[in-house]
Amino acid sequence: MKKAGILGGGQLGRMLLQAAINYPVETFVMENDPACPSAHLANHFIKGDISNFDEVYNFGKGLDVLTIEIEAVNEDALEKLEAEGVKIYPRPSALRTIKSKLLQKEFYQKNQVPTSAFVITKNKQELLSLREFLPAVHKLDKGGYDGKGVQVIKKVEDLEKGFDETAVLEKMVHIKKELAIIIAVSETGETAIYPPVDMIFDQSLNLLSHQIAPADVPEKVFWKAEAIALRVVKELKSPGIFAVELFVDIDDNVLVNETAPRVHNSGHHTIEACYSSQFDMLWRILLGYPLGNTDQLLPAAIVNLVGENNFTGPVLYEGLEKVLAMDNVFVHIYGKTTTKPGRKMGHVTILSSEKQELVHKANQIKHTLYVKSA
Repeated sequence: MKKAGILGGGQLGRMLLQAAINYPVETFVMENDPACPSAHLANHFIKGDISNFDEVYNFGKGLDVLTIEIEAVNEDALEKLEAEGVKIYPRPSALRTIKSKLLQKEFYQKNQVPTSAFVITKNKQELLSLREFLPAVHKLDKGGYDGKGVQVIKKVEDLEKGFDETAVLEKMVHIKKELAIIIAVSETGETAIYPPVDMIFDQSLNLLSHQIAPADVPEKVFWKAEAIALRVVKELKSPGIFAVELFVDIDDNVLVNETAPRVHNSGHHTIEACYSSQFDMLWRILLGYPLGNTDQLLPAAIVNLVGENNFTGPVLYEGLEKVLAMDNVFVHIYGKTTTKPGRKMGHVTILSSEKQELVHKANQIKHTLYVKSA
């Protein structure tokens, strides 16, 4: 039986471990919090710092294969493990590129992947001199996650909100739609592509509010988006699961926004909506099995459950029973015991053959189920 490790024990690790029950694998998780959502689901839980070289190396050296559920891991340790024969998916070289917003944008530029214009800023002073580049979005080079490390700068007065450290200033795109495409890549380079999804964001939190799958786009845009996403993952030259986020502008040009080298929020619907979920697919890649079927059984929507404003403490799900009574609705609670404003606490998946019903139920759930504190 293969030994497989996951660096990070959050909600993505939890869902990944739930999918592991279908396979002959011994699972290991390392995270700094023994009460993390995935600790009780792993065969072995190790308390440790995923950003520490020695702790990551010692965790991985007895494993057959190792993956991540968050980018903030020590890639130097992963490179050493890879050199010693441990299979690392995604490869450390791909992770190193993706976890840096600066390197990621330069990667797109080098490989002729369409993306928004950008400028690198080293400090606030450099940022303040770029008034003519506005409106723009300022993104920390490293460490941003779940809407953090991002500032929208529409006018000169907003420049003060920018970061006084290395960051990327991206020219704002006049967006018609935001899409995400998840692509699986096997060790032999075979690919499997999930249908693109429409992503609708909470502008105040910079977080995904809800999504609709598959995306409602013209065929020309569909093929363009798929080809661009496929180019990104092929140039990364790494097995694994990759979520490519894209903008469609008012002229139907498709631009890459960001890439995630792991299972992703935009693919959570695949648990119920697809023959092979993104979590099942990653286990197939890790264990060397054939890639799964990415076709959708039914159209789907996802509503993210995030902590309400002004509520911090032991979590309370108000309206949960009403949502559980709805037909073709699947509630996923992530097992976090405390909530705070904007914290992702779960998601709800809706299945229906009618898009109008998906949108109606998504809005109904957003006004029925609230994450508060007791």
